[in-house]
Amino acid sequence: MTGKILAIAVGDQGQFAQLVTVLIILLLVATIVALLSRRLRVPYVTGLVLAGVAIAEFLPRKVGLDSALIINLFLPILLFEAAINTDISRLRSTLKPILLLAGPGVLIAVGITAIGLKFGLALEWIPALLVGVILAITDTVSVIAVFKEVEVPSKLITIVEGESLFNDGIALVLFSLVLKFNSTGSLALTDGIRELVVVIVGGLAVGLVLGYLGVELYLQSEDDPLSSILLTVAIALSAFQLGQFLHVSGVVAVVIAGLMLGNLERSRKVSASSRITVLSFWEYAGFGVNTFIFLLIGLELRLDTLGRILPAVLLAVLAYQIGRMLAVYPLLALVGVFDRPIPLKWQHVLFLGNIKGSLSMALVLSLPSSIPGRESLIAIVFGSVLLSLVVQGVGLPFIVQRLKLAHRSEVQEWVEGLQSQLMTAKAAQDELDTLLKSGVLPKSVYEELRSSYQIKVAAAERSLRDFYNRRSEKSTVLTFQASRFDAVKRRLLLAEKNALNDALRKRILSEEVVKGRLKAIDEQLLKVEDD
Repeated sequence: MTGKILAIAVGDQGQFAQLVTVLIILLLVATIVALLSRRLRVPYVTGLVLAGVAIAEFLPRKVGLDSALIINLFLPILLFEAAINTDISRLRSTLKPILLLAGPGVLIAVGITAIGLKFGLALEWIPALLVGVILAITDTVSVIAVFKEVEVPSKLITIVEGESLFNDGIALVLFSLVLKFNSTGSLALTDGIRELVVVIVGGLAVGLVLGYLGVELYLQSEDDPLSSILLTVAIALSAFQLGQFLHVSGVVAVVIAGLMLGNLERSRKVSASSRITVLSFWEYAGFGVNTFIFLLIGLELRLDTLGRILPAVLLAVLAYQIGRMLAVYPLLALVGVFDRPIPLKWQHVLFLGNIKGSLSMALVLSLPSSIPGRESLIAIVFGSVLLSLVVQGVGLPFIVQRLKLAHRSEVQEWVEGLQSQLMTAKAAQDELDTLLKSGVLPKSVYEELRSSYQIKVAAAERSLRDFYNRRSEKSTVLTFQASRFDAVKRRLLLAEKNALNDALRKRILSEEVVKGRLKAIDEQLLKVEDD
């Protein structure tokens, strides 16, 4: 008996050692991909998927996507991380286009995709609707990664992040309703609408209650940043699980709770050290979860299977792209009737940024075995996700760059030319100072070279001073001056905040002094107009 127990223990230990080995390999692969993607200018998540496909056969143990793990653990983490970093004041200014895309936009995309799959692949209505919902979900990770490389207006970033945040909630609610219809066999339109409202409102109530409790506990634990981290993790996971238990939307609950705690962060009612620690933790958590998810997507994909069902995959991609197009352009054209119009170039990015990701794969894996053609649906969604990540993920940076979303006038080019002259000349002078102090240059040579650079510095400073002091009647120049000053002010204030945070981490300044100064700086930042 003892021998059997030891044999089982040794077997479990061997499996655990294999799992640890696989995790180490995945971490090393992720690090290499991060370095290569930056050098090759390929989106990080696309590189992870391709790397997963490449190393799948060489791992000592098969590791695949677990839909229960993704939905119950990874999904709440990703949603909460996005919500806690979402500025409600910025979200409020773009709420109308966000709600249009995440509400009617999702319904249009689901309907068009389902119709295409129904008549193009001869699927039954339930499987077609389920795949339509799954492919209506947008993954914002790749798009935001592109925005970090290419200059885009911050308002467009807010729309992309906000739409993804609410898009997931609406899509998951629709997914649950379609599954419920499949299990019960009947669901009237009025009952479906009532169920949709109840699920969303119920999730909203759960999120508000847990968010309020979380805020109160957060304020009590603000002197202990590590306890604050544990509290936010507990709020994120419990909001989702409580929503599921009460048969309301756990996704909506997590988003609302995250927004409340994120608004608390920005209200500066908590200590600076706690704020820095908590937000840094969630940034690392979101990055780590996304890294493993996209690597696992690559491990799960099989190119031979994709080759066999490629026509069906291409039809599915065409269907959801048409659905997205009919959701984006008509709905955003309506925004101009009652709000500031969304530029056409922005609409192109919102359409082309319709990239699929981890949540789509998790949902299709969670389909019950009773769904007709389940294995074929999984293969179609997997192939669609792969094509989306590779084709759209790689092509999007070039398209965004060609669109030139951030307009650069001749005046701006001229000013930045002077700034580059000023920065390079000052950098050269700093290097000359270093060479003089180290004894490499004699003082006579140093003075001659420094004076030549000083001429460039003086010329650039004089031109910039004249420009900023000029009171031109041309609105373009005045607008540019205002935006340029706002950008400079914002950068200087952020530099002040970074200096204070560094001083706090190094224990140079006390918590009380830093907290008061940070509050004053944040008030000044709010007064600076954003773009």
